[in-house]
Amino acid sequence: MFRYSISVLFLILLAVIFQQFLPAFIGLYNSRVFLLLIVFLCVAVTVPLPVMFLYALICGFLWDAQCALSGDKLDMGIYQVSASSLRFGMSILLFGLTGALMHGFQQLFLQGKWYLSAILTGIATFVYLIAEYGLLDFTRGAVTINRGVMLQISYTSLFSVIVSPAIFGMLFLLARLWHHSLVETKRPRNHFGLMNSR
Repeated sequence: MFRYSISVLFLILLAVIFQQFLPAFIGLYNSRVFLLLIVFLCVAVTVPLPVMFLYALICGFLWDAQCALSGDKLDMGIYQVSASSLRFGMSILLFGLTGALMHGFQQLFLQGKWYLSAILTGIATFVYLIAEYGLLDFTRGAVTINRGVMLQISYTSLFSVIVSPAIFGMLFLLARLWHHSLVETKRPRNHFGLMNSR
């Protein structure tokens, strides 16, 4: 488990780097692949809750630091309005919120139903973006969510569903490399329908 967790940390760092090179889809309301969030959400269902919150802390910090270094608190590829009113650290809370949502359905993933978790990444991405935009509106004291913003968020969430199977594939490869099982193994049952002890 430890080696798998460390390798996942490197995967998160790679996601932060590659995020810089992913363009916005101008024809789709400037939506884009939110790679760091997708990786985090996929990882969230494969680790225990305390580890998930540790990753939420790391991802939120890296996201806020990246946006702060670029001069904005939020990725302008996703949002067209400056988000200078959001405080550093808000992304940590939002990563934790969406990670808890994913982790709440961890049992489905443990049963081998990763495809349901892939769909859930889209829902969690939608929750993240709508919550972040809601916080922005709250700090500005004005409602700016309109049809264009909703389409932008919806397309970004759809990209999460499309990309997440590849991320889950990487996680399964990492788990196999470090001899770590991500899903529950079915133990044989006896003739009474009860699990055998071995």
